[in-house]
Amino acid sequence: MKPSPIGYVRATSLAHALDLLAEGDGEEKVLAGGQSLVASLNLRLIESPNLIDINGLDELRGIGVEGDVVRIGALTRHCELMASDVVARHVPILREAAPLIAHAAIRTRGTIGGSIANADPAAELPACVVALDATIVLASKAGGERRVKAAEFFLGLFETDRRDDELLIAIEVPTIKPGERQSIRELVRRSGDYALAGLALAGPADAPRLVFFGVGDAPVVAGNAMAVLAGGGSIDEAALALEGDLDPADDINGSAGYKKHISRVLLKRALSVDRQFEAA
Repeated sequence: MKPSPIGYVRATSLAHALDLLAEGDGEEKVLAGGQSLVASLNLRLIESPNLIDINGLDELRGIGVEGDVVRIGALTRHCELMASDVVARHVPILREAAPLIAHAAIRTRGTIGGSIANADPAAELPACVVALDATIVLASKAGGERRVKAAEFFLGLFETDRRDDELLIAIEVPTIKPGERQSIRELVRRSGDYALAGLALAGPADAPRLVFFGVGDAPVVAGNAMAVLAGGGSIDEAALALEGDLDPADDINGSAGYKKHISRVLLKRALSVDRQFEAA
């Protein structure tokens, strides 16, 4: 199957891209890596009168440290996250997460901005940026730049706070501090598959932020489990508290009960490794 007839415009600058979005009718699709978009167009799961190709915008690329924040351009590819010394040193969870994304060909083309804007609830990077308390930077012709906390950006299944005339241009992530831990765990049937369930963990070793993916319509912050840990509770108590945090649906990959079970296992494994590291 191939897509319905569509238009195509290659943006020559960020200002040009914002002009195109401002002049559109809200149905335009932004083409970055295209790893999800092109497949969806080919299957006619979505239709668009125009594609706005932003791949030539060098101002949306790159990784840099600004004070205690790592700013990652939206067009930074997954393979670049894997290779970056800055990411490995200051935001290690992103270095750890990147190799888990699909396959090598997709990691070569896919972008961090595209993954976050797509808001697939089974994807690794949306959960990571929520766990990191990152800020999503958006831009529009009318309003200039707008910053949204990652925890408030993901609204539901493939739904975000990005407005029709806005372009996601960067992600700003606090650098890891002494005494903090970052890690990601997931369970997949085969390498490259979407996770049946996953956990992104970041923050103080004794009270990290816990964000699950693959078990809801958006990244799920495990507030009850976090409260148990912050109050000095045990790992087992935190795992039991997930019962009040997670409400996955039954699907072809497994039952809700199975997904809760593997989520508890992932939590116990992640926290046990962190506490062993802390003790050492």
